[in-house]
Amino acid sequence: MLHDRSLVIIADNTGAKIGRIFKVLGGSKKRYAGIGDRVVLSVQIAEPRKMVKKKEVLTALVVRQRKPFRRKDGSYVRFDDNAVVVLAKNPKDPFEPKANRVFGPIPREIVDLGYQKIGSLAPEIV
Repeated sequence: MLHDRSLVIIADNTGAKIGRIFKVLGGSKKRYAGIGDRVVLSVQIAEPRKMVKKKEVLTALVVRQRKPFRRKDGSYVRFDDNAVVVLAKNPKDPFEPKANRVFGPIPREIVDLGYQKIGSLAPEIV
């Protein structure tokens, strides 16, 4: 469960390391973001000379959360951190990531939501 002003780890190689969420997309009343939700964030810490700079505003997809979430089979999955993957600003394909590498495990619900590219870039699908 992520909301406004939550700090998240950026789990790709765009150059951004930590971001701060300031809007959860999906309606004016949507308060919390979970796995598979899109958020708007500001980059707080970034590596020098990469494609993303500090203070840049980006759209990202939540791929890991600390709060346990329930799967259809009744099991619960929980991760060690809150992490997002930065999405490209491509109006033709809004599901495409900006980076070409994704770090850490990704839940299979991300692939079920239509983000096959992120699932294929991930080293492990849980």
